[in-house]
Amino acid sequence: MSRRNLMYIVGILVLMGITSAVSVLAYTFLVGGSGEPSQPLSAPTLSLATDTPNPLAAQVADLSTQVAVLQAANSTLVAGSTGVDMAQTPVADVTTEATVDATVESTAVQADTSSAASAAATTTLFRIVPDNSKVQFMLTETLNGQPTTPTGVTNQVAGDILVDFNTPANSKVGTIRIDARSLTTDSEFRNRAIRAQILQSSKDEYEFIDFTPTAVSGLPAQITIGQAVTFQITGDLKVRDITNSVTFDVTATVAAEDRLEGTATTQVTRAMYNLQIPNAPGVANVSDEVKLQIDFVATKVTQ
Repeated sequence: MSRRNLMYIVGILVLMGITSAVSVLAYTFLVGGSGEPSQPLSAPTLSLATDTPNPLAAQVADLSTQVAVLQAANSTLVAGSTGVDMAQTPVADVTTEATVDATVESTAVQADTSSAASAAATTTLFRIVPDNSKVQFMLTETLNGQPTTPTGVTNQVAGDILVDFNTPANSKVGTIRIDARSLTTDSEFRNRAIRAQILQSSKDEYEFIDFTPTAVSGLPAQITIGQAVTFQITGDLKVRDITNSVTFDVTATVAAEDRLEGTATTQVTRAMYNLQIPNAPGVANVSDEVKLQIDFVATKVTQ
């Protein structure tokens, strides 16, 4: 083969390679979109109402049982000693019944009032403030022969946290929702590749990542304002249409009566969510392990 023909073939191959690379770049930028959220971010909210048993409510139930027993005994005694037709209730019985019923009703009202006051006094509902919070993912790769640690960041995170100061074990964490479309790194090409091909968050059905807690463990017996506590939150992490159970390690501090702040971290793998890295010039050795971190600030809300 002549040198001229060889150069001609090499030229064609180079042109094909350039054309292919340009096509990939054009596709990624077109499909990746701008990264603008499709709608304002919100997450399912929690309620200040708690399921904590109320001792006064139990007392009401016991008193109601005692009333029924006393009424039956009273009716038996009246019928046996006087022979009065039981179709007509004795005056004494009416007075006794009215007194006991009034006592039960009063106790029930006190129980309901005490329950509401107790819940309001010991539980505080905090809501994550996106402007003061952020979500990050971190992995490793080789870029143009140099090891790097790409980091994606967004402040589009929402969720509720209910803290029970009296009984910390009753505290709850609502669904944490993240707008994956708004994640950005130090490379616009990478950003668009994430939205178009990796997380596919440019599609409306895959825009949000949800973490739905199923258990909170390791909470201390007491929560003190200004003192950090560590615990774990296990739940279902949904990315695209794949859900896996993961556990976050959390360090949180009730910094003030109306402010909660902390950090939650966990590690997942790309394999868990079938996250494929597209071929890109200069990119190699992308790690399977991905660290997730949520730095949150939440403020008190009322309902």
